[in-house]
Amino acid sequence: MSRYQFPTKPKANPEAVVSGDKYRFTVLTDRLIRYEWAEDGIFEDRASCFAINRDFPVPEFRVVDREADLEIITKYFHLTYNKKDFTTSGLNITFQGTTIWMFNSITWRYDGKSSGDLGGTARTLDFTNGPIPLEPGVCSRTGIACMEDSESMLFEDDGWIGTRKPGNRKDGYVFLYGDDYLGAVKALHALSGKQPLIPRWALGNWWSRYYAYSADEYLSLMDEFTDKEIPLSVAVIDMDWHITDVPPQYGTGWTGYTWNRKLFPDPAGFLAELHKRKLKVTLNDHPADGVRIFEDKYEDMAKALGIDHINKEPIPFDPTNRKFLDAFFDVLKRKIEGQGCDFWWLDWQQGSSCRIEGIDPLWILNHYQYLDSARDNKRPVTFSRFAGPGSHRYPIGFSGDTHTTWKELHWQPEFTATASNVGYGWWSHDIGGHMHGGRDDELSARWVQFGMWSPILRLHSSNNPFNSKEPWLYDAEASQVMKKAMILRHSLIPYLYTANARGHVEDEPLLMPMYWKYPRSRSAYAVPNQYFFGSELIVAPVTTPRSKATHLARTRVWLPPGRHIDIFSGDVYDGSREFWAHRTLAQTPVFAREGSIIPLGSSKEHWNGAELPTDIHLIVVVGQDGSFELLEDEGTGADAHEAEFARTPIKWEQASGKLTIGPVVDDNNVIPYERKWTVHFLGCSDIRLEKNEAFQLGHRRIRYNSGNLAHGATVTLSIFRDTSSATVIQVGENLQLDVLDVPKRCYPIVYTSATEYDKKSVVWEILEETGQSFNVRASKLLSCDIEQDLKDALVEVLLADRRIPLVR
Repeated sequence: MSRYQFPTKPKANPEAVVSGDKYRFTVLTDRLIRYEWAEDGIFEDRASCFAINRDFPVPEFRVVDREADLEIITKYFHLTYNKKDFTTSGLNITFQGTTIWMFNSITWRYDGKSSGDLGGTARTLDFTNGPIPLEPGVCSRTGIACMEDSESMLFEDDGWIGTRKPGNRKDGYVFLYGDDYLGAVKALHALSGKQPLIPRWALGNWWSRYYAYSADEYLSLMDEFTDKEIPLSVAVIDMDWHITDVPPQYGTGWTGYTWNRKLFPDPAGFLAELHKRKLKVTLNDHPADGVRIFEDKYEDMAKALGIDHINKEPIPFDPTNRKFLDAFFDVLKRKIEGQGCDFWWLDWQQGSSCRIEGIDPLWILNHYQYLDSARDNKRPVTFSRFAGPGSHRYPIGFSGDTHTTWKELHWQPEFTATASNVGYGWWSHDIGGHMHGGRDDELSARWVQFGMWSPILRLHSSNNPFNSKEPWLYDAEASQVMKKAMILRHSLIPYLYTANARGHVEDEPLLMPMYWKYPRSRSAYAVPNQYFFGSELIVAPVTTPRSKATHLARTRVWLPPGRHIDIFSGDVYDGSREFWAHRTLAQTPVFAREGSIIPLGSSKEHWNGAELPTDIHLIVVVGQDGSFELLEDEGTGADAHEAEFARTPIKWEQASGKLTIGPVVDDNNVIPYERKWTVHFLGCSDIRLEKNEAFQLGHRRIRYNSGNLAHGATVTLSIFRDTSSATVIQVGENLQLDVLDVPKRCYPIVYTSATEYDKKSVVWEILEETGQSFNVRASKLLSCDIEQDLKDALVEVLLADRRIPLVR
């Protein structure tokens, strides 16, 4: 990629086009159609921000063209049109397929909107305190979604920005994918560009705070994270890196490109020290005020733009001026990048209009900054707000400055998962909330837990001396929870990076709403805060405070068909049901179905950055066949054609109890030559090993160190890189997850509750009763004179797994 040119194919195959004097339809797929109306009969073939590729294979369709009307018919839809300017009565499309409502057909009548829209995302969460309206996505409960594209910015053939022709024009796309939500998003990516690969290091923990650190203070803080064994991968330097104390005649101090030498006397040395600590660095940029005379690069910028620097004329920020944008990157930013700035935080807050009508400065910033960041075969990345559909091409998203409240935390999981409906998969929130609110250690810990199960975990807070997010500043319980969450986040990077690669290649984002895979289950729509996290896990973040009665927090969960295990509690649950999940502060409900395979880096290693691990901790959930392909690369190249993936296939065969790792495909020797694999059979203590001694076989050395771990057993292997054969171990035929010991699991719930001791004794007698089924005991508990929260927590356990013996 270059700064201005990027791959597009905006002109459709003529065989897919049906047109008249003032209308044009393009049948992109048998479930996706573009509609256009132009009063002057001149239609648009340039790429837009939303649509950069319209050159699809021509699908099967037929046209019935009469003098007064027109019909276009595919396998999935039937369009009727009266050949006049679009109206609700003149342009109709009937979808002929299946939806959540299972109607035989549903008709969309032109209005530029979707009916039953499941939502997309929003430009910003600045100043929010709970739910806000969302822009549309391409998924709809009626099966028909419309994306209006009449006013978006365009790109000329040379990649520079273009504007729409004036006049009465309508331009939009109708997605008719029924309840095939993934299919709709795949079509979106085909039209609008794929979700790109993000760098591996972006998947670790980010530290950010709006605070005027000095270089020594910041480095000392990074070292304190290391001393306390909390890994980081990205150091964010907010706006005080540059001069902010500006003479009033020059405006505000939000914009700046000159280091504050009082805080950072040696900028290059400071950034080099951060790099020594294996941290990537981003600097905050509010570009709206342009370049003023006090900037180090003012004179060079003025000369590059032909501005009179002798008279100290200010240089306005004008991204619609190509010459300015060249100087913006080459003169103003390049020196700072050379000092060690790895990428920019584009903190644009100044609206959606500029010198040219119809041009949104945020689009220009996101697009060209992203393309410019791909220099020297680097993996491009920027950090900015959502500018509208198509913004998924420019990760990573900065969601904005939110309130620090339970209400806002409760909204963010739904907001993040729903963004997948418009292909936007890499939101980064201010974890812990940004401003207002008050100190609440439980809230902060739960927010970090949600951050661990978010696309990006970035701690951030406002410029307030009492609002900072270092985990060790909280009480002992919350501090320990936050530390463990951040350690586990770095352990998750092998799994996260594989999801990153699959999202790019296969169009599946890291977070997916539950209804994507179960569109005909009404329960899947009833848990908006629950989502799939990669291919193997289901997450239901806790977003409400603990009960005073049980000291447990609860969240609503729906599990799809099949047996699942909670990876933290070890509890086994039958699917196809809803329930309240009750958890301690240390736990988040995270479920893996039978057959899941989850690769982690060893949690025993604490390192900054995100190098490929030498130790892999592999979680295997028995009960069903399963497979997983671990994807890794060296971190260069903008897309899958340029990245060279090392592939490690992993397969579990339930009937034989056989686990196969490899053979590895690694043409460029990306992965470490030798790796230690610790295989954890989660929730299964009944593994039966065929060998108990260490032995050497080819390039593999296997040591069976069977031992009980929390909720299961482990096997340890040392495997040398070998592309010719696989490593195979067998641990027993047809293994099953352990059956839950209900009294043992319930005892701590009763013990820690605030219930009176005498009532606890009554409860315990019921739980330990012999000769009574657990269903009967659940019924007795519900009639007890105890707090409802305690009843609910115990009934959750009693009814979790149908395999629990009816009589104990």
